Amino acid sequence: MLKNLFKDYQVHIFIGMFGSGKTEVSINIASELKKEHNNVAIADLDIISPYFRVRDKIKELNQKDIKVITPPTKYLHADVPIVPGEIGGYITNQDYKTVIDVGGNEDGVKVLGSLKNYIDNAKCALYFVINTRRPFMDNKEYIIKNLQSLESSSRLKINYLVVNSNIQNETTKKIIEEGENIIEEVSQITNIPVAFTVISKNLEDKINTKFEKFVIQRFFENYGFC
Repeated sequence: MLKNLFKDYQVHIFIGMFGSGKTEVSINIASELKKEHNNVAIADLDIISPYFRVRDKIKELNQKDIKVITPPTKYLHADVPIVPGEIGGYITNQDYKTVIDVGGNEDGVKVLGSLKNYIDNAKCALYFVINTRRPFMDNKEYIIKNLQSLESSSRLKINYLVVNSNIQNETTKKIIEEGENIIEEVSQITNIPVAFTVISKNLEDKINTKFEKFVIQRFFENYGFC
């Protein structure tokens, strides 16, 4: 599925509740896209959390020749709701593959409303990253409630679910399997397909997943909470 997603969509937007790990996933998706495409951009639209933001990894991303879209330099570390003006151009630019990391919870995704005209005119996929080991995300009822709330706040429909169940370095096979089972139920109820299951590199050869495996490199110390 991943190869088809990368081929079919120009823009990949990642949302999730706080601690879902969406920033880590976003950066890794941008890095993966760069293997096949010359022009890749990643936009930091996290206007909620001061922790674990794409803007904190500009140096590493620039070394990969990935364009990083952030607020102006003087506001780079300010916790103010600034949407970079250039992002609309990247969303509709067919020469670029663009990844967008959006701040967690309902208030964070409201920023997508200001970009809806661009998103509606581009081939975009919206992913809901789920860590079933985070509070109020450990059963299908909570997940569906939060999913619907994020859709309402963003004024967009979620296209894919992403399994990212983990407790950082203490993640086990059982934790990932339990997460997949819960999210599979959510998928069946909502008719939203699961895009992939996230696995950190140290577990790549130790765990077989129900859904397609996406192996990630850690960019943050506290992986899974960014």
